[in-house]
Amino acid sequence: MTTFHSELRAGRFIPPVRLSRFFVEMMQKQRPTGVVPPEDVLIEDAFVPASEGRPAVRVRVYRPSKSRPDRPLVYWMHGGGYVYGNPEMNDTVSVGKVRDLGAVVVSVDYRVAPKNPYPAALDDAQAGLEWAIENAEMLGIDTTRIAVGGVSAGGGLAAALVLKLHDEGVITPLLQVLVYPMLDDRSVLRKHHPKNMRVWLPQNNRFGWRAYLAAEPGSSGITDYQAPARRHDFTGLVPAWIGVGTTDLFHDEDLEYARQLKAAGVSCSLHVVEGAFHGFDAIFRSTSVAQEFESRQREALREAFGLAGPKG
Repeated sequence: MTTFHSELRAGRFIPPVRLSRFFVEMMQKQRPTGVVPPEDVLIEDAFVPASEGRPAVRVRVYRPSKSRPDRPLVYWMHGGGYVYGNPEMNDTVSVGKVRDLGAVVVSVDYRVAPKNPYPAALDDAQAGLEWAIENAEMLGIDTTRIAVGGVSAGGGLAAALVLKLHDEGVITPLLQVLVYPMLDDRSVLRKHHPKNMRVWLPQNNRFGWRAYLAAEPGSSGITDYQAPARRHDFTGLVPAWIGVGTTDLFHDEDLEYARQLKAAGVSCSLHVVEGAFHGFDAIFRSTSVAQEFESRQREALREAFGLAGPKG
């Protein structure tokens, strides 16, 4: 049986939270609260103009206060099981990426289910990235150095966006950063799960997928843009960094996704944390295991962007 990581044993006392429509509606009504940025980082909200069939999309922009025209872009998607969440959830790590990498981070406030099932989130995610590229001069972005990433459902959305961008052949990121991504709706059919799971449990997984797909998860007809693990051909995709813990519900599907990427000749760095559960790095941010997890992501970004070290 997998035990808790020594620094995460307090996770034993995290009570189970079971998602319901009422709970999700309450979460969606909460006003997001962000952090007060340090003096060397600017945080601004902008809006991608509405287009036919899509409302305006809010994006949260994090950038160094010192202006420069050639900064790499980290395009980010928050978690929340496709049913809640906002960019402010990741304010701290987004600010950290700006300070450590000298990058611009743009995080999209995509629409969530069940009110807005697929393809709303993916449409918003693509619109936000296209907006960032169109406004590269204003934001100080080098459009040849773009990484796409996200956490949990946002990681799944990032993977789906990478697939769509690849198929359309217009935008080619340098890297996809998938933090314990939600990739496979068929995981609801599994009877065996990791021991000591916390935060994201099987019943929540079924609720999230059902809301997002507006269909029964695990059924036929689900596409790879909805659930990236449904992809059959991974040839030619951009390199990936995937991180997950051994007690995370998504552990098996994430390792399988990494395996399929590698089998298709795609460079994929896999970081597995023994005894870590879903969201451990956000809940126990001050632990060395959480800081190492974030550090590995930044190392992958630094290498993809061709950065020698921390940038100002």
